[in-house]
Amino acid sequence: MSTKEEVLEKRKTVTKKNRNHEIVLFNDEHNTFDHVIETLMYACDHTPEQAEQCSLLVHYKGKCTVKTGPYNDLKPRCSKLLEAGLSAEITD
Repeated sequence: MSTKEEVLEKRKTVTKKNRNHEIVLFNDEHNTFDHVIETLMYACDHTPEQAEQCSLLVHYKGKCTVKTGPYNDLKPRCSKLLEAGLSAEITD
């Protein structure tokens, strides 16, 4: 492997590790607005206003990105959302 190829390979690895991911929250027919808002405040450190706006977007649009950041930061947050009965996933 040439030096140029090694540098490109390292750059790809660093970029992939540092890339921000998203937690996407999906609408469901089971959870109340209050439950979603409280859970977003707890799991994602949202203000009441942020949590309310996200819950409205999820309700009317079907989904909403509720948090962005490194995967290692999002994984426990997404787990809290799932444990609370919400539908969420981490995307690239």
